[in-house]
Amino acid sequence: MRWLLALLLMLPVWARAETMPSDCVALADAGAQVVPVRYGTPPPEGVVRIRFIDHAMFAIETPGGLMAITDYNGKIGNPQVVPEIVTMNNYHDTHYTNQPDPRIPVVIRGWGPPGDPAAVDVDLGEMRIRNVTSDLRGPFGEGGRQDGNSIFIFEVAGLCIVHLGHLHQVLDAGKLARIGRVDVLMVPVDGEFTMDQAAIAGVVRSLHPRIVLPMHWFTPEILAQFLTDMQADYPSHVVGGPEIEVSRATLPAAPEIDVLAPQPFP
Repeated sequence: MRWLLALLLMLPVWARAETMPSDCVALADAGAQVVPVRYGTPPPEGVVRIRFIDHAMFAIETPGGLMAITDYNGKIGNPQVVPEIVTMNNYHDTHYTNQPDPRIPVVIRGWGPPGDPAAVDVDLGEMRIRNVTSDLRGPFGEGGRQDGNSIFIFEVAGLCIVHLGHLHQVLDAGKLARIGRVDVLMVPVDGEFTMDQAAIAGVVRSLHPRIVLPMHWFTPEILAQFLTDMQADYPSHVVGGPEIEVSRATLPAAPEIDVLAPQPFP
């Protein structure tokens, strides 16, 4: 089964079967089908559970028990938790691993071979995952990698969940259009290693998300500064735990920031 999944993921776009239409943006691509592995109690029908694990890692769980983990670096806590799919937005040490758990059926790396951007559009039945690439600076500002970062879009239960990854640049109109509608946005707010906070605030406003989930912050003071800067447009709410459950019906009428407390799986 795993070799078949790997083969399907490597097929060129023209060789894949027709996929479900995107609810977030019109695309025509496809990917592999897998059978979900249940862990614990899945969320109710029409509801998606999002758990902040640490740094830039979130678990996204569907009503059918399908789980995806973003920016997977292998350190998710409980070794008995095995997601169906993991994404790695770039090969920065806290955002990827070369030794993913071999029990994970689908591993998606958000970078292609030198000179070629990663092209991801995978249909897992309950969840569709696609990417939009952006350029990276070098680790200390020197050099850089064209298309080195993947912004991953997770379409599930009628929601468009966007993880910006290790974003280093303001998004132009073309990239905004390819991302499409944004209901939930996972955004790096460190203000230094990705983008300064004023720039990232502009990116947030350009995407018009309903819920913002801050990530990639290193101290409470850094997080507090971002919340203060965004307060006029995006009032913040401290959830008091690592998880939220969201559906089309429960999206807030006005945009907000939900602050999750990072916690690996116990």
